[in-house]
Amino acid sequence: MGPVFWFILIALCIYTVIPTLLVRLLGWGVYRRGEMRRTAYLTFDDGPDPEYTPKLLDLLRQYGVKATFFVLGAKAQEHPELIRRMRGEGHLIGIHNYSHWANALMSPGKVRRQVAAAARVIEEITGERPVYYRPPWGIINLFDFGLLREFRMVLWSLIPGDWRSRGGKARIQRRLESRFRDGAVIVLHDSGQTLGADEDAPQYMLQALEEFIGGMRERQYTFLRVDELNREKGKPSGLAWYRRLPVALWLKWEAVYHALFALEPVDPDNQLLYYRVCTYHGRSILLPDGEEIRKGDRVIELHFNNEMIFHIAGGTRSMMQLAVQLIRAVQELLPKMAERLMSDAVTRDIKGIYGITMINRGPKQFGFTVTDLPKGLFYIVSKLYLRLLLLVIHPQGKQRLEVKKELLTPKVLAISAKELQRRYSASPEYITVSE
Repeated sequence: MGPVFWFILIALCIYTVIPTLLVRLLGWGVYRRGEMRRTAYLTFDDGPDPEYTPKLLDLLRQYGVKATFFVLGAKAQEHPELIRRMRGEGHLIGIHNYSHWANALMSPGKVRRQVAAAARVIEEITGERPVYYRPPWGIINLFDFGLLREFRMVLWSLIPGDWRSRGGKARIQRRLESRFRDGAVIVLHDSGQTLGADEDAPQYMLQALEEFIGGMRERQYTFLRVDELNREKGKPSGLAWYRRLPVALWLKWEAVYHALFALEPVDPDNQLLYYRVCTYHGRSILLPDGEEIRKGDRVIELHFNNEMIFHIAGGTRSMMQLAVQLIRAVQELLPKMAERLMSDAVTRDIKGIYGITMINRGPKQFGFTVTDLPKGLFYIVSKLYLRLLLLVIHPQGKQRLEVKKELLTPKVLAISAKELQRRYSASPEYITVSE
């Protein structure tokens, strides 16, 4: 490859790839997620659309939900009545460029003209200048950081891919429900006229959204506009960039892992613990109640939600405080786990529940047996993984790794399904385990 190719590649990285990674992974200067529990932020891009936006506004009004619209200046100019309706019904209006062009494909001057033109259109229609901005496709260039002097840039933490019709309502709804986390900024699209979108896709989005809003309302969630992120968060995380980068990369990996292995939360309202049903392949574990988890048994494998642990750890001063908070949270979740064992046909024949962790002092009081992980390659990999995890997610992780290293070894926690139900289920019925 010649020098021209390398020059173009390096210039492209400096101009758009690196800046986009900085805002997408580290959250530099942007809003991507809230911190409060039982909240969600609905945002809609690419409108206003004369066919679908009115239907969307009807749906939001029906449920009393306030949302944020990132509109295209050209479409707003064509349909000012929809912009006035959005504002009149209490929604927040942001901008999404004048036309749906990626900032990476435009010069800095053209990007500014696009943003200024869109802001001018909205101000002429509503009498109020917008201050929230979302770049198309979430892609920026190096000079877009200058926009932060005038605008607050908003990205997202959940994007269900609703611009495609394939899979219909079910696919969108499944992604909304499985990927949702407290405080999620959700991006949906009320127009199918942009490049790469299916024209009829918004009709499936509307169907899925109605189901999603209804379900979240039953769980007592509140939908907020993104301007309430300011009062809630004030600014992005105060961690230094060299701490935010590994955290961001780790949490991205966690999200991929959850998706690959189809992990589900034990309790959708408290997503600290995730699980999957699988076949046990480890060494036999003899439990105090006489039960034994053996190779080939169907078991529930538990996983902590490390994103939640990261946020919890940020408010603790020591590993002891973190462990105490996690133990209390797990104690609250155990009855939920017992209830799930009884109610879910998929889990009714499981033999036991197990997990691997370095926080292994408190679980004994809850009925868990703590055993050593057999030495070998899996032990070495698990030990390295868990220590790296501690280093990344806890503010004092480095110091903690330097003291009492012998205590930071992975252990297996296990409890039989019968014992879990005996201790935590309100029902006297025992689970029937297939032999």
